[in-house]
Amino acid sequence: MKYQILFSDDTRLDIMDAFLWYESQREGLGFDFELCLEAAINKILRNPLLFEVRHLAFHVCFIDRFPYGIHYCIDEKTIRVLGVFHTRRNPKRWTARMKNRG
Repeated sequence: MKYQILFSDDTRLDIMDAFLWYESQREGLGFDFELCLEAAINKILRNPLLFEVRHLAFHVCFIDRFPYGIHYCIDEKTIRVLGVFHTRRNPKRWTARMKNRG
């Protein structure tokens, strides 16, 4: 089955924040983050049910090489990504977003 993927505005900000932080640490590292993020998104698109459900029916796919998880839900043929969160951040931040958007 072919899925459409949608990113919330908050998710786009999560990605931009992570990109800018990594790029400020070392030139090119932000682009490495984006490549790993893209690879994880492609894994989700190929088999969205592969990744475990963590909270409120949201799946989490962890990004290789970087401590981030992609939080998403599946609605028929649509994958809605509601956050890309650092694994060391307070879980209250992402659970609040999931409750508000889920």
